[in-house]
Amino acid sequence: MFIESVVIHNNNFPKRNLYPFNLRVFWETDRLDFTANVIFFVGENGTGKSTLLEAIARNYGLTVWGGEKTHTIHRNPYETRLHNFVSLKTIQPKGIIPKGFLFRAENFFNYASNLDDMTTNDPDILKYYGGLSLHQQSHGQAFLSFFENRCRIKGLYLLDEPEAALSPPNQLAFLKILQMITEKGKGQFIISTHSPIILSFPDAQILSFDCPPIREIAYEATHSYQFYKSFMDDRAPYLQEFKAAEECNNKEGDE
Repeated sequence: MFIESVVIHNNNFPKRNLYPFNLRVFWETDRLDFTANVIFFVGENGTGKSTLLEAIARNYGLTVWGGEKTHTIHRNPYETRLHNFVSLKTIQPKGIIPKGFLFRAENFFNYASNLDDMTTNDPDILKYYGGLSLHQQSHGQAFLSFFENRCRIKGLYLLDEPEAALSPPNQLAFLKILQMITEKGKGQFIISTHSPIILSFPDAQILSFDCPPIREIAYEATHSYQFYKSFMDDRAPYLQEFKAAEECNNKEGDE
């Protein structure tokens, strides 16, 4: 492992009314202890999973090449400052440059384009990504090629919803890549995900952001697992809601 624990210094938060310092999950979580080389962050959108991933990346010294999730017009000056109130217990030897990255699926296209630009000066760079331009592969295959080849470098890898461009079979292929890398001791992965397939990785640690404080839960207790299982077991009640809403809209339109 590269990170053993994360301490959140919530008593020093500068604001309590602006994101992310307005999230109770950070008020009530003082420390997270990591016990595995694959850690999952789970929870609904807006619960702080991606924000904590970015804070860990910045604190660890990784380049946040995925870009910032913010909007210029309504810019929140505190949005990316959580890392100033987080400390990490690491086993990274002093003097060693941290390796790894923060991956965001929505910015992968830009990264692939930048990689193509770099090949004009260094054609051999593609050998680290399977030997083929990521733009010459399907979105899902490009993702897998990137993970399989780039993650061979020993380091800390933070992934924000990698399932975004992966079909269910490719999500299983992604798990095989994780297995291969972690078995060789090449990396530690902290992954934010909603996918019950990805969450099924054996012996992973799952941390839920849904109810403060952040706590470890079992796979079967995750909302993703419970929702998908309930839907697959009996989808009729869920689809009935759509039918009822449509009938209501039609009735309102006739009035």
